Amino acid sequence: MNQADSYVDYYELMQISPNAETGTIQRVFRMLAARYHPDNPHTGDMDRFLLLSKAYNILIDPGLRAAYDAEHEMRRASPIGVFGLKEFGTGIDGEANRRMGVLCLLYNRRRSDPERPGVSVLELETMMTFPREHLLFTVWYLKEKDLIKMDENSDFVITSHGADYVEERLPSHEVFYKLLKAAESGTSRVAEDDLRAQQYTD
Repeated sequence: MNQADSYVDYYELMQISPNAETGTIQRVFRMLAARYHPDNPHTGDMDRFLLLSKAYNILIDPGLRAAYDAEHEMRRASPIGVFGLKEFGTGIDGEANRRMGVLCLLYNRRRSDPERPGVSVLELETMMTFPREHLLFTVWYLKEKDLIKMDENSDFVITSHGADYVEERLPSHEVFYKLLKAAESGTSRVAEDDLRAQQYTD
């Protein structure tokens, strides 16, 4: 496994903002560590506990965190390969999937970074590898349905209706379900490669 394959989004893993202060990191870690500690007979999970401990040790150290943040910012703004799959082709056939894709990106951003839940059109273009011209109809529809809205920075954010929409329909969208589940372990950027490989073996 190379370094790219082993990358974990520690902020995604801990469900905290990349701007989280030291006190927040400590408080969240204590709660999660108690939940996943191997001695906990109900929710203990050794692998998750060790991963959380590694995340904590990096995020609590100013030097290590600065280096990690540089890589995190680069990866956060990079394309997500799953949107290159045939299910997201331009035209009518891919439109429903593009809508769900936008909602899932905004859902995950809202959950992992509640202080900055907005995603700009430029970010959507980059992450989904679609030009904004191909996304205009998508975001128009989602706004008309009150599934997304624009914040004070003119970025898109998911609404409570949008979050309900995602959670109700997620089980029937295997690709998005796997990506959002992977986000819980901080590996959503890694999971996309598995999904692409799976498409070619199905």
